[in-house]
Amino acid sequence: MEEKFNNTTHFKPIIPEHNEWPVVKLSKQRQEFIERVSKESISSIKRIKNTEASLIEELERTRYKEKLRIQKAPWSVDPDDDYDFWKDVKKQLLAISSQPGGATKTADEILKTITDRYANEIAGNFKHSSYRFARSIATFGFARLLNAAHTGRFSGLFRAQRTLRDKIRIRGNLDHLRELAKNGTIVMVPTHFSNLDSVLIGWVIHELGLPPFIYGAGLNLFNIRVFAYFMNSLGAYKVDRRKKNLVYLETLKMYSNLAIQDGCHSLFFPGGTRSRSGSIEKELKRGLLGTAIQAQLANFKNNNDSKIFVVPVVLNYNFVLEAPSLIDQFLKQKGQERYYTENDEYSTSYKIVKFLFKFFTKQSDISVTIGRSMDLFGNYVDDEGHSIGKNDKYISTRDYFMRNGKFVDDHQRDEEYTINLSRRIVEEFHKNNEVLPSHLIAFVGFRLLRKKFPDLDLFNFLRLPEDELLLDYGEFSREVEKLKNIIFEEEAAGNILTSPGLHKSTDDLIKQGLKNLGIFHAHLPLIRNEVGDIETQSLNLLYYYHNRLIGYNFEEHVG
Repeated sequence: MEEKFNNTTHFKPIIPEHNEWPVVKLSKQRQEFIERVSKESISSIKRIKNTEASLIEELERTRYKEKLRIQKAPWSVDPDDDYDFWKDVKKQLLAISSQPGGATKTADEILKTITDRYANEIAGNFKHSSYRFARSIATFGFARLLNAAHTGRFSGLFRAQRTLRDKIRIRGNLDHLRELAKNGTIVMVPTHFSNLDSVLIGWVIHELGLPPFIYGAGLNLFNIRVFAYFMNSLGAYKVDRRKKNLVYLETLKMYSNLAIQDGCHSLFFPGGTRSRSGSIEKELKRGLLGTAIQAQLANFKNNNDSKIFVVPVVLNYNFVLEAPSLIDQFLKQKGQERYYTENDEYSTSYKIVKFLFKFFTKQSDISVTIGRSMDLFGNYVDDEGHSIGKNDKYISTRDYFMRNGKFVDDHQRDEEYTINLSRRIVEEFHKNNEVLPSHLIAFVGFRLLRKKFPDLDLFNFLRLPEDELLLDYGEFSREVEKLKNIIFEEEAAGNILTSPGLHKSTDDLIKQGLKNLGIFHAHLPLIRNEVGDIETQSLNLLYYYHNRLIGYNFEEHVG
């Protein structure tokens, strides 16, 4: 399938009338849908906790975990009645012991109360008028920032010559995705590096002429006002990762399952959270991913032949706003007591706006790669949605769910399908990773420095003072040239992608990479000093950006 680049093409909407968008149809029946989510969640939970004792025990566990959440991790977006609600649940659970004859009924009532609350908390609230306004504000505001950056003058804010298309490159299987969105339901699964990812993907979806997707946004984003506005306007459903209890997780998965069954294109980040290390995700969270498989089975059983397609998407940044705090969190988790961290999270609207201005004024591009679409079993599909198996022969996905000619519910089987799909998505992430000059020089810089201190473990190495970490420019340039050529070979083999910047001369590539690598940060991962050699102002950040090319065995070719 031929790859395409897009920076000037304008795609017409595949569904021009917004009342026909699946997400609009869902929003018109919002309350009925919430009730359906609650009802189906209860059935699912009771299949898992199929005795009175086990159900009551699970309710007790849920209440206790929620009590700890309220005490130890409260957020400003939490409901005002959180404490009172769970206090009342405690009273109802205590009352069960005095109602030996009605314990089951009381437990069922408590379960319904909790699932109703969770379903309402999770549910999105898409409104076309708010969506259109938010989209216009984003496009208008970003375009003005682009013009100001391009002209270097304040007056550029009032011109409309440059657009986000000049800043954000979309490449990959674009027409293929559009055709599949007409014939089935899309589940888009992007890599996740920054809190900006949701807004970026929302813009890409609109730019490709696709109707809005539903997607799960971390509830923590709603603590940031600028994100809260866009998330609410776009109808995002809320994912509270503090809540690990069975009742919440089943309700969340059921929301996704039923929305996909109803034909809503869906987006979620299968890594579950932003990559702390800076590397492409290797281990995916399978909970929401499995809901697509459950939705496909349900559709087939209901004589609905509409297929669900998985589309991997890779986001490529020169720098990540939250990189300092993300790598600190990763190192703290990896090294435990051997590494200590300070909180450096960017979590206010002011800092987000400051970052956006920095992004535009520094002329740093972003690229988004749309991978080749697959069915839920990891097979590629053609433009009509036919699954292509071994020897390029068409195969039926219905057969995956059937035994002796009948559809069969099999949790263990579906879990294996989800594991296989996770593996295939990770493979596609790596194939569609676009190497930017900043990625290449960070990888080479870190590997060369690391080889100078082979006897130190990672944590002792990262503690070295920066003034001891210098690289001769000639050696650095030769290693960049060598690895660049190896990456071109890997691209020819279909294992990775390269950006236009990698096709420049090595000196120009290095110059562009240094210009863009981590430009927002107070301490830069790599710089060229006064005598022309390469040094780092932050070894931790250099490690973070180096990690983007982990997984290809490139380290074997450096030094």
